[in-house]
This record gives sequence, C-alpha cells and structure tokens, in this order.
Amino acid sequence: MDPFKQMTDWKKNMDHFFGDQFWNEFENVIKPAIPQINIYQYDHELICIVNIPGLTDLNKVDIFVDYATLELKGVIDVAYTGGTVVKEEILQGVFEREVSLPFPVRKDKINATYKDGLVFIHLHRLISDESGRNKVSIELMDER
Repeated sequence: MDPFKQMTDWKKNMDHFFGDQFWNEFENVIKPAIPQINIYQYDHELICIVNIPGLTDLNKVDIFVDYATLELKGVIDVAYTGGTVVKEEILQGVFEREVSLPFPVRKDKINATYKDGLVFIHLHRLISDESGRNKVSIELMDER
C-alpha cells in the first residue's frame, strides 16, 4: 500500500472542495518533494544536485530542460525486502518534479552524472546574441 497514493486521493478531494490552488502553500509540509534538490548558481552556470538513492539503472530517471525549467521523472526504489519496517524516512516511489531555474539555460550544453546516490546536473546560462532592438538601415531612394 502506497501511503502517498492515499494522500494524493485525499488531496484531490480537498482540491475539488477548496479549489485547485488552496493546498499549494502546504505541499511540502503534507508531502515533502522528492527527489530533494540543491541548486548552486555561478555567474553563467548552475549545478543541480539531485538526491536519488539506490539508482542502479540510469534509464529509470528522465531529465528534461526547457528554457528555465528543470523537470525530473523517475523512480526511487530502496529495493530492500525482508523484516518488518519499524521506521521509514527515505521517501521512495514514482516521482515527477519541476523546478524553476533562476535563468534560462542552453539546450546544447548539459551534462549529468551519477555518483554515490546523487545526480549532478551541470547547466550553462543562455546568453542570446540578439537584442530586443533591431537597427533599421536607411536606403537612398532614386529620384524620378
């Protein structure tokens, strides 16, 4: 039995009653966000460190970057069986998480590595060569 499934069903019923946005402020209190993420900003780079314990198959996690949004989808599975659970604090299960980035990032320069239960995502700031202003050249008209 997935305790978060019951919580999700309960939240859907409450959303229906109070409105979709009512619980947004309480989201991390009711159900902490998984996976946990730290983001470190440099002048033109971001390092995102994502906590995904027990990842043995890298294909179980999808990372998407779109302009200024980082999206993570996957499964956290501690994969331990046996015994009776006395305390369970490591959040696990299927996750989908979107995180707003502090600035737009390049699509062509993304690197992700996994080590010791952490995914390190290296992103680079999108610096556009185009400005909002376009210079219009003036041509001399022929007199006729």
